Amino acid sequence: MPGPSYEEIVAYWSSKEDEGGLAVDWAEACERCWRCGYKSTLQRCHIHPGSLGGSSEVQNLVLLCGRCHREAPNVSDPRFMWIWLRATCVPFYDLYWTARGIQEFERMFGRKPFQGSEFKDSEVANAITILQEELQKAIVHFGEGRLNPSTIASVFALLEERITGRALSPLPSSSDQLYLLRALGIVR
Repeated sequence: MPGPSYEEIVAYWSSKEDEGGLAVDWAEACERCWRCGYKSTLQRCHIHPGSLGGSSEVQNLVLLCGRCHREAPNVSDPRFMWIWLRATCVPFYDLYWTARGIQEFERMFGRKPFQGSEFKDSEVANAITILQEELQKAIVHFGEGRLNPSTIASVFALLEERITGRALSPLPSSSDQLYLLRALGIVR
């Protein structure tokens, strides 16, 4: 038996949780991922994982796309699913993975893309043309359905290089790596 229907899951949570701060309106929650807001094939995601004793009852399920499901917290405390959903979503449909691409760019190059005096409003049309050309050269990983964040970051970098004529310099090590080393007490 597959478990509660998507409609039952949405009906339950729409009576318990405010849609504010989620990536989806309850009216479209049967067809859009509750975290990224993309129209996608949704999966029933356990709030309290089944392997940790969680049930497949309506109160223990949310609807996520496969990519978001793989990133969801796998802990027995249900508070963290709702904290994670609200903390990591983007409140505009179909922009979540682009926002993740911008974050990935920042990790790779230490700044947001397209910042600097060489990026003028008058060059927008040229930038769009270059962006379309670079997107034509990028591919979606098999089974994913959309570009991943590192591919989006790389396309932004290629676009910047073509606009400015200068190669980008990656960071020697990411801030995430430094943060982890500090948290583990390896460096100060």
